[in-house]
Amino acid sequence: MTVLDDRALNRATLARQLLLDRAELPALQAIEHLAGMQAQEPLEPYVGLWSRLAGFAPAELAALMEDRQVVRTHLQRRTVHLVTAADCLELRTLFQPMLVQRMLGILRSQLADVDLVELAAAGRPHFHAEALQLPEVGRRVGKHWPDVEARVLGGALVSLLALVQVPPRGVWGHPKAPSALTTVEAWLGREIDPEPADAGELVLRYLRAYGPAATADVRSWSGLTGLPAAIKKIRPQVRTFRDKRGRELLDVVDGPLPDPDTPAPPRFLPAFDNAVLGYDDRSRIIDDEHRGMSIHGIRFVLVDGRVAATWTDSADGITVTPLRRLTAAEEAEVREEGQRLAEFLGGGTVQL
Repeated sequence: MTVLDDRALNRATLARQLLLDRAELPALQAIEHLAGMQAQEPLEPYVGLWSRLAGFAPAELAALMEDRQVVRTHLQRRTVHLVTAADCLELRTLFQPMLVQRMLGILRSQLADVDLVELAAAGRPHFHAEALQLPEVGRRVGKHWPDVEARVLGGALVSLLALVQVPPRGVWGHPKAPSALTTVEAWLGREIDPEPADAGELVLRYLRAYGPAATADVRSWSGLTGLPAAIKKIRPQVRTFRDKRGRELLDVVDGPLPDPDTPAPPRFLPAFDNAVLGYDDRSRIIDDEHRGMSIHGIRFVLVDGRVAATWTDSADGITVTPLRRLTAAEEAEVREEGQRLAEFLGGGTVQL
């Protein structure tokens, strides 16, 4: 079986994540291809799309949100993701058991005397009637469970119910918009699919955007368990490789595998970008010594396809902090790409 080293996997990841060459795609199609973008920091997906798409402008994504073609909702890993409306309706039921289990992993002891079915029934009419913040609904239903904090009840409801965060949350130009939620049905005017989506098809979608990858990588990205049955079902549709650790890697048969020596231009990633977080073994894109940074909302710069620096922005522009020594040529390329990003974000210069 062919062994793919980290560099080969890196170039495959960059190509499928639209980070090797900027794609000539509309934002909606890119979000669908990526099976969603992690978005608990509401404006970060704008940078993620800017780094992936040729000619992307913030107004394009803002319009998609306001027109209800994309939504921000809890999905993979019980984190907020920006997904297409179609994916929200199709995938929520598949993810529902995981969402509840992860919520209980945090709040179980505080919900010991709460019937979750009753809580969901009590909270849904409030969210369905209008967009509200979680603590507010927690207070409204709290009379039924006076010994439970409103924030706990609200935190449970965001997993028990299919909710979406509504604009202006996540809309460019509104960085401090409150997180108000309503039901998927109220926002999209359609019911979510009551039958779980085909988990095998979700795995194939993951491989098209992240592969080749191991079963553990799919599980880490999605948060789902019980994947062996789904993977067994799709085996006739996939090819297999091995990585340097000897793990079996699954892949769609037509997934691009660029030459490992393909040049990779610098790319600025937003906080929590799935190009880094979407794997159990992240060594294809980030060194183990820096892996812990990926879960703390630190923004990364890819140099030669790998995490080589972090970046922050302010009114003065962008500050890049290298994690390794950059060559003069690499520094010049990072500075040039950073200046383009600074202009996208509103101006300023690059400090490196």
